[in-house]
Amino acid sequence: MGESSDGSSSAAQGALETDSSEGKGLWGRLAEAIFPADESDAEDGAEPRRGGGREAVAMLGLGNLHRMRVEDVAIPKVEIVAVPLDIGKEDLVAVFRDSGMSRLPVYEGTLDSPVGMVHLKDFALKYGFNGHGEDFDLKPMLRPLLYAPPSMPIGVLLQKMQSERMHMALVIDEYGGTDGLATIEDLIEQVIGEIEDEHDIEEGDLWTEEKPGQYLAMARTPLEDFEEETGVALADAEDLEEVDTLGGLVFMLTGRVPTRGEVVPHPGGAEFEVLDADPRRVKRLRVRLPEYSLRQGAGADED
Repeated sequence: MGESSDGSSSAAQGALETDSSEGKGLWGRLAEAIFPADESDAEDGAEPRRGGGREAVAMLGLGNLHRMRVEDVAIPKVEIVAVPLDIGKEDLVAVFRDSGMSRLPVYEGTLDSPVGMVHLKDFALKYGFNGHGEDFDLKPMLRPLLYAPPSMPIGVLLQKMQSERMHMALVIDEYGGTDGLATIEDLIEQVIGEIEDEHDIEEGDLWTEEKPGQYLAMARTPLEDFEEETGVALADAEDLEEVDTLGGLVFMLTGRVPTRGEVVPHPGGAEFEVLDADPRRVKRLRVRLPEYSLRQGAGADED
């Protein structure tokens, strides 16, 4: 079950002492089997294909297991959605609901003192389906966390996750403090591309209307198509020369890659909530359109 903060600190220090030559492991050996040494070395020195994008990434798939480090895929500390050990039941429900996560790190005092992880399934089985009326206690539900240094190859961490049956790891710095977080999905996506679950938008459906005036949209949604669908102008002609997608518009509004959970206001009254992002790009957004903009759009259609 849950580890004490002292235990977590020891585990963190142990992770730092992990020798990078711990062995390339199952995934490393698999990569070597597919890419012989001479071919692999040649690819390491080769420049990406000019076409770039998903095609170039696919070429490098298995090679990323030993080429990329945990720090390349982990989300930074400021983006981690975590809960304190003394959180109440209703507050925990709210965090699960608002974040859409099924696993949450748990800390005592600060995130630099993690004590474990709580799984939505454990919480639902104990307090959601058959635990009504019981006094809420988070500690018995805690599961241990993995700890990894930023320099660990993602293939090594993937093997550790597989062998220890854990899907989440905290990235710790040289002092044992929390530096970021990586999930098994983050690692596998570096090999096979983006993974979408049942709650993600289906391929080909770039946006869905959750309720009037509120849309769940992929960041790659063409801006002009979305404006045509909603009847709301989000960018003028000059902006459209600079950005083509909703994600590009959000980047232009902030001047940087926004963090997961951040709400970006639009000068026209709309709001963009970042649902999914990594340190390099935005993936999914929730777009809330102002009522007056919806009325204006409807009036324009009637004219």
